[in-house]
Amino acid sequence: MARNTNFDGKSRTFSRNIYGTTKGQIRLRVLARDLAEWLPSGNQPLRILDAGGGFGPVSQRLAAEGHSVVLCDLSAEMLDEARTQVAEKDLTEQFDFIHGPIQSLTEADIGRFDLILCHAVLEWVEDQAGLLATLNALLRPGGHLSLMYYNRDGLLYHSLVKGNFDYVHANLVRKRRQKLTPGWPCRPADVDDWLHKLGFVINGRSGVRVFHDYMSNVHGPFPTEEALIEMELTHSRIEPFMHLGRYMHVLAQKNDQTVMPAQAGTQG
Repeated sequence: MARNTNFDGKSRTFSRNIYGTTKGQIRLRVLARDLAEWLPSGNQPLRILDAGGGFGPVSQRLAAEGHSVVLCDLSAEMLDEARTQVAEKDLTEQFDFIHGPIQSLTEADIGRFDLILCHAVLEWVEDQAGLLATLNALLRPGGHLSLMYYNRDGLLYHSLVKGNFDYVHANLVRKRRQKLTPGWPCRPADVDDWLHKLGFVINGRSGVRVFHDYMSNVHGPFPTEEALIEMELTHSRIEPFMHLGRYMHVLAQKNDQTVMPAQAGTQG
């Protein structure tokens, strides 16, 4: 059976090391900008699946805009934190929670969705193409998949810049596994190929942390966090910086030929 990574026992470390830092804020700002600009505008609330969403930092923002969310995660600790945060924001009625692997979800059990979020999940799953096929089956015709994944090309470049040639020669496999280092970083070319084979059309692409991780303060202090984030946003869609991001974010639309043109633009 294909392996998934469970963050029970690491949830607080994950929250602190990712979302409690500038790099986590860059991630959230890029995602928020992309979704606001790329998703079709409309007044109808969307039905959203946050697949492997942890405590749901992105889906909570979308729920606050009036959308309904099903949040699924393998970690009970993450879901407990999600329930707490959702209750504090008075969003409980807009959320349903599912404890378990994404691969166990079926259309028969939970229906289809207008938008699926799958952020920083793919690189923690062994059967990545299989996971995307599962998400495809849960997406309505014309719906959108917001997919953010750990970029193997960016990891390789970072290793070269840092002079970690032993790591490069080892094909980016560490002798000792680090707790928060993904086990299956993704080549963008592979992800694009999997999506195209499933019938998706990629409508948008951004790099996430395209220069932040390469910065050094040897020549002076860092700029302010806001200035750094704004510069990341500016360069996140510009070649060649986009493809150096530690993560890639793509918005893909399900191109199902059975959908009628009049239906393709609706959000219901």
